[in-house]
Amino acid sequence: MNTLQNKRHNQFGIILIVLTVTVAVLGSIQSVRAEYGDLVLNEIAEKEGMPPAIFPHWFHRIRFRCKVCHADLGFKFKAGGSGINMLKIIDGEYCGACHNGEIAWSVENCNLCHSGKEGLKTQVHGSTLNKLVVPAKAKKKAKK
Repeated sequence: MNTLQNKRHNQFGIILIVLTVTVAVLGSIQSVRAEYGDLVLNEIAEKEGMPPAIFPHWFHRIRFRCKVCHADLGFKFKAGGSGINMLKIIDGEYCGACHNGEIAWSVENCNLCHSGKEGLKTQVHGSTLNKLVVPAKAKKKAKK
């Protein structure tokens, strides 16, 4: 092999290694997961054979005022407090007020919401409240 062929051969090898590493990294990345501030909804999902639903709270919050969902649509400010289920959503309540196929995608696109990993509990994902060594309520009782 001459010098030009060696150079091209080395360049091809480097490109092949970079592509292999890129494919390996991209293949290991989950397409959807809960991010900080997202709500994990799993009071009913896994009992019904579905993965937990992940609600991107901050994505919605930058587009709408709090009252749109929490006053107008009836979402409670407590995890698991609203009693959301698919029948209510299909009937246009809660998420179904917008996710009706006209304003936003419809309920037939299950995997867009039901994208959580099995076993995730209902919570605000990444919340510092979930990371406290002593829960906030216990701290208040201990001071008394």
